[in-house]
Amino acid sequence: MRTDFILYVDTTNRQKYWGHSDGTVGPETTTGSAEVLTVRTNYVTMEYVQERIATVHDFTNPVPSAPTDSTAVVVPMTHREYGVPAAERVLSTLARVDPATVVVPLRAPPDRVDSFREWLDGFDVDTELLWCNSEPVESLLARSGVPTDRGKGRDVWLALGVAAPDHEYITVHDADATTYSAAHVPRLLAPLAHEYSFSKGYYARIEDERLYGRLFRLFVAPLIRVLSDRHQAPVLRYLDSFRYALAGEFAMTAELARSIRAQPSWGLEIGTLGEAFDYCGFEGTAQVDLGFHEHDHRAVGGETGLADMADHVGNALFRVLDDHGLDVEYGSLPSAYRRTANRLVKQYALDASMNGLEFDAPAEREQVEAYGAAVTPPGEDERLPAWKDVSLSPADLERAAVRALDGPSLTSGED
Repeated sequence: MRTDFILYVDTTNRQKYWGHSDGTVGPETTTGSAEVLTVRTNYVTMEYVQERIATVHDFTNPVPSAPTDSTAVVVPMTHREYGVPAAERVLSTLARVDPATVVVPLRAPPDRVDSFREWLDGFDVDTELLWCNSEPVESLLARSGVPTDRGKGRDVWLALGVAAPDHEYITVHDADATTYSAAHVPRLLAPLAHEYSFSKGYYARIEDERLYGRLFRLFVAPLIRVLSDRHQAPVLRYLDSFRYALAGEFAMTAELARSIRAQPSWGLEIGTLGEAFDYCGFEGTAQVDLGFHEHDHRAVGGETGLADMADHVGNALFRVLDDHGLDVEYGSLPSAYRRTANRLVKQYALDASMNGLEFDAPAEREQVEAYGAAVTPPGEDERLPAWKDVSLSPADLERAAVRALDGPSLTSGED
């Protein structure tokens, strides 16, 4: 029997150790038949700074005791995740975590749903498939007066509504992390068991010897820095406390899930932070170190590219600030943002150089220029209402989802 191992290199302690290919730490030496899949470097920073919110570090690779048996894990997907190694890793890892259920809100054309359902049934974990763009679900939303704009945020919002009535806690995870670990769910849940209401993951985005996390590094971080210099607002101090505000991994109590409004598309993460500030504040919020993540990467331009995402993220951010009465001066803000972002590019270049990483400063400055177009006043408020404020019943939504999967709508839905 072959066991797959990864050789990890800890650059802080200058030690090497073996780990299993699922991300769990193994013995320092191995016996028997084994294959080294790769040599992976762990970029570890042994610091213990507490931000304005509780910051839970990864000093000892902890896997804390957590209430997984009363937790629903939401993993939004499209048909493009079907059979993809990263998504399969996430689902097979969740089978080991064994939460109460995994809710998969799916956006897919009708001819892809049956095969997707069969694929999902092949994992040894309790799953609930929610076909979000099916005709029965869309019709129910329209009759209930719920906005029908499609996107990741709306899919997650639907899943929160289904999961909240029967579970005490909910975690949300993206499906594209090739480094997904069985420790992620319990680490995110642990603060909730210690009387926090909202927990957000953060991690390093270093892959192929490059810095990633570009939309956060080059757009969100400098924009919040400029705004914080101009406005002494608690909500900005809150947003600035998060080390990776765009991380798709977070956990919350079911009560919070019923209370928050959701951005329907790529503004979900930043919009959720604005809602968490209102309901949890600094004292009810934690962020948790999830190590390093390797994700799919997007082009800057084109539909669903990073520049398009910046439009949604910027709109969500400025909507949060508008909610809190900030009078943002948009005329000079784009140029101030670009100056600050370009200073950060210089700092990132030094950081990358000192760590032996590749860095393309001209390309990063081009991205800054592109993202500056997203520094505009917020448009129409498209947020989905809090579940506690809608007439739509989660039970009715579940019944519509069942009809969608079992009925003739498999021939009539849309992508």
